[in-house]
This record gives sequence, structure tokens and C-alpha cells, in this order.
Amino acid sequence: MSLEQLITGAWTRNSRWLVLLLPFTWLFAGLSNLRRCYLQRRYQGQPYTAPVVIVGNISVGGSGKTPLIIALVAALKQRGYSPGVVSRGYSGNAAQYPLSVTAATAVSESGDEPLLIATLADCPVVVDANRRAAVDYLLDHHQCNLVLSDDGLQHYALHRDIELVVVDGQRGLGNGRQLPSGPLREKPQRLEQADMVVINGQQADQSITVSGLQKMSIRPTQFRHLQSGRRLAIEDWLESEPGTNREVHAVAAIGNPQRFADTLSQIGLAPILHRFDDHQILSLDDLSFGDNLPVVVTAKDAIKLEQVAAVSENIWAVDIEAVIDSSFVDKLVLKLEALKTPS
Repeated sequence: MSLEQLITGAWTRNSRWLVLLLPFTWLFAGLSNLRRCYLQRRYQGQPYTAPVVIVGNISVGGSGKTPLIIALVAALKQRGYSPGVVSRGYSGNAAQYPLSVTAATAVSESGDEPLLIATLADCPVVVDANRRAAVDYLLDHHQCNLVLSDDGLQHYALHRDIELVVVDGQRGLGNGRQLPSGPLREKPQRLEQADMVVINGQQADQSITVSGLQKMSIRPTQFRHLQSGRRLAIEDWLESEPGTNREVHAVAAIGNPQRFADTLSQIGLAPILHRFDDHQILSLDDLSFGDNLPVVVTAKDAIKLEQVAAVSENIWAVDIEAVIDSSFVDKLVLKLEALKTPS
């Protein structure tokens, strides 16, 4: 078990020893507030030629931002927008930034999430740890009239017109504390300041009482054979691949591996979950278990494995999509249209 997994488990259980970290939480909270005030005073008055929508969260770990971004790009294109995406590009290491990402970009340069967005959303994607520079580059080099920022809620040097905060319905706000004694980057009250709050999945944490909560869910769409590229509908794969006991090795290097395992259980599989740290690069050794069971990976991990020279024949990816209501998109479009009206 890695340190990340140990601490995440302690947050989930609200282990008693976490109280020892409270002084560090108070220090973190104080410094975060000072940083936010400084950056907002310095940068927030500098808007761009296109609206900037932040899709972020207030907790560490995965909440479903990336699939939501992909779904929003598709929905906003249907409404006549030409969106582009900026991202930090975590785990990527390019020779030069800003980096314009396409489906042909090496994952070692772009990071997994930007490459996944560029591949599935078919829109301009620019990576830079300095998101202001990423937005400038995106608007200078692409015909975009809307910018979506994948994460970056706490990147207060970046001007934003709309804040959209995603919360994992299963984990909620954890124990409600800020780092390091809890999973939160900012206080729970920060949700009240956002323009829209989206709950991903069934809401288990009823303490989130922000008005106008939006809903989203993530559903599997198909199985994809990494070695051949062959695609099978969920029902067809279930009939042809798993054995009678439906056991599979579920490998996930994402923010919330348990959600992946739960998804597989919901479609009738018996997953043996193998957790890895978020964004971790997987080797073929990580996917070898000495038996003939199918190995199933997330779409985010598959985007990294597809660039490995030789992938074992029993490895499959589960492609997913975020499901959002048209009313959700309607509300976002209304907010975007309101930005065009002089105040």
C-alpha cells in the first residue's frame, strides 16, 4: 500500500490519529486564504476574449471532471460553441510549453487526461502548468470562443467567468477537513461561491445542501481490446469473455479506483481490484497476475498503455461517458449568454 492510499483510507475512515495533523491543517488553510486573496487582487481583473469555465473540485482525488469535460465539449458544440480545453498536464513532461495536444502526442509529454480529452473530444487542448499561458496560447492559435479548464479551481491567477465544481457523490467531502487531516483543498463553504455544483453519481453525503445541485453519472459504453483495437458492446463482451464466475482483474491508476470496481460490479462482473496511485504509469508487469483471467483497465490508463509496444492479449479497456441532463447544459448556456450582456 502506497502512502497516498494509506492517507486516503484514513480520511475515509476519519481515523483518530488525523487530529494530530490539525495544526498543519490550520496552517494550510491560513496560507491558502492569503494566497487566494493575493492572486485574485492581482489577476482576476484581466478577462480574456472568450469566456473561461473552470471545471474543478475542492477535494483531492478523482471526481469525474475529465469525462464531464468531454461531455460538455460535445454538448456545447451542438449549441454552436467552439470550445477548447486547457490543462496542467499532470505527469507529462514536454520539452516546451505551452504544448498543443493531439491524439498523436506522446502521453509522456501531455499527461494522460489531456491526451484522453484530445482523443475523445476532438477539440483543441493546450497543456501548461501556467494556465494563463495555456489560455493565451489556445486563443492565439485556435478558433475557440469558449475555454474549459480541466481542474484549476485553486489556480487563482487564472481569470474565470464561471466556476463549475464537481463532487464525487460516493465520497462527498470526506471528513470535511482541509489538507492534510482531510481531503479538502478548500473549506466546504467554497461550494456556495461556485456558479454550479455537480454531484457525480448517487449522493451519499447529505451534508451538501447547496441549492441548485446538478446531477451527472458515468456509464460504461463498450469494452475495447487494447492489442487489436476490437470493440464489443457490454452485453457481447460479457457473453464472450469472462468465465462462469465472472472474475476479472480490475486495474486502476485513477483518483478513485473503487468507483471503477463498483462500475464493473454493476454490470455483473466480480472484479479483483488492483489500486495504483493516480496518474501512475503502468508497466506490463503491473498487469500480469499469473492466471488466465481477463485484465480490465480504465480508459484513462488505456490511453497510456496504447503507446506501449507490446500489450498482452488479455487486456481490455472499459470506455465510459458522462451522462448529463439537457437542463444542466441549458443553465450553463444561459450563464454564458449572460456574459455577453453589458452590466
